Amino acid sequence: MASSQPGSGKPFAGKRKPGRLLYERRVSLYSFLVALPALLVSGILIWMQPWTLTSRLSLLGGELFAWWLLAMALQEQTIHPLQTLANVLAALREEDYSFRARHAVPEDAMGELSLEVNALADMLSEQKIRSVEATALLRRVVDEIDAPLFAFDPRRSLRLVNPAGERLFQQPAARMLGRTAAELNLEDCLTAPNESLITLDFSNTEVRWMLRRSSFRQKGVPHALVLLSNVSRALREEERRAWQRLIRVLGHELSNSLTPIKSIAGSLGARIAEAPMDAGLRSDVRRGLEIIEARSASLHRFLQAYRRLAQMPPPVLREAALAPLVSRVAGLETRVRVCVQPGPPVTFEVDPDQLEQMLINLVRNAADAALEPSGEAIQEPESRASVVMTWLVIEDDVILTVEDNGPGLLNPANVFTPFYTTKPTGSGVGLLLSRQIAEAHQGRIELTNRPNARGCRATVTLPAKSLRPLR
Repeated sequence: MASSQPGSGKPFAGKRKPGRLLYERRVSLYSFLVALPALLVSGILIWMQPWTLTSRLSLLGGELFAWWLLAMALQEQTIHPLQTLANVLAALREEDYSFRARHAVPEDAMGELSLEVNALADMLSEQKIRSVEATALLRRVVDEIDAPLFAFDPRRSLRLVNPAGERLFQQPAARMLGRTAAELNLEDCLTAPNESLITLDFSNTEVRWMLRRSSFRQKGVPHALVLLSNVSRALREEERRAWQRLIRVLGHELSNSLTPIKSIAGSLGARIAEAPMDAGLRSDVRRGLEIIEARSASLHRFLQAYRRLAQMPPPVLREAALAPLVSRVAGLETRVRVCVQPGPPVTFEVDPDQLEQMLINLVRNAADAALEPSGEAIQEPESRASVVMTWLVIEDDVILTVEDNGPGLLNPANVFTPFYTTKPTGSGVGLLLSRQIAEAHQGRIELTNRPNARGCRATVTLPAKSLRPLR
């Protein structure tokens, strides 16, 4: 009988022993041997009758013909059901579950076998449907996950990537599949400890990813599954909360000290004129008290700026047109020429006051940078200090840009660091407050040097859910 080779999924026919009859021939032989004694006895009895030779031969021929018909019927009833079951099992092996065995009735040996084969076909068909549905659901979930997902084989070649991974690389899956992790700059994803924070070398922005790595087998071959979660915003939120707590404590303690220091310095300054002392000493003391009072006031203003950062309320969303808001912000800056290049007409569900404050900070920083001396003689009119504001819509996201022609960023990694500033009178709050406003609107802000020109570019991206066409 035919058997199956393990692991191949193909029928494996064993060698037939020499001289062994096929199953059909054996059934015919056994049916003949069963009827042979009766045929011999009836033949002898017929031959002993006083009939003519023709009659005896005709009767013997009729018996042989009847035996042949019964043998054929027996072979048909024995072989045909087995062939049917073999065809059903072959269809099941080819994952075709539409065939069923006939005459599947209980209390019958062949019927019971047919019932079991049909039950097996129903079970495999149901399992196939569940498997297809589960695979489709898994593929849908993988496609909808807003986190890059990659699968690598033992040679570290990419075998699977979801749409989020395509967006990360800005390439279709067809161009990425088959490339190694080293070619894709994802080697750290396979070597770094699991559930650790990593940065990707090809990313232009400072994004921190939580790495989750696991393994699975496909056709017995082990694969590595890599999932990257962008935790930059969550980490910045925790960092912001920590800074807020620190600012509240420092602000409270320092304010309690600065207020009496400033008051006492002012009172002492007023009493110096009445005190009997040398004129030079009086001048030195007065100058020292003025410095104390001025620095106390400056430090108080510094703390107030950071208190604004720590106490910024959540945005109050309402409809606001973008073009008038940008034009109003551009008109507030008078030190340099601010050029507005209008984009498509859109309106927002945003907090216009906070959005205006964010743009004011960005334009002020751009103007400061444009006015910053660079050691180069500016003679051409088009080289004079200027700021350009514009916006556009990409995939239902609005992108606002503020560009200047200043010297650019020397240390882009620190632009959003609290207390960090390159201005002599800066507090390091403006850009941090701007990013906080953008992220409160579920957007983001990036500062980069202009790729093909002198200066810096601030890019603000607001998501589609905050964007509507202007009516």
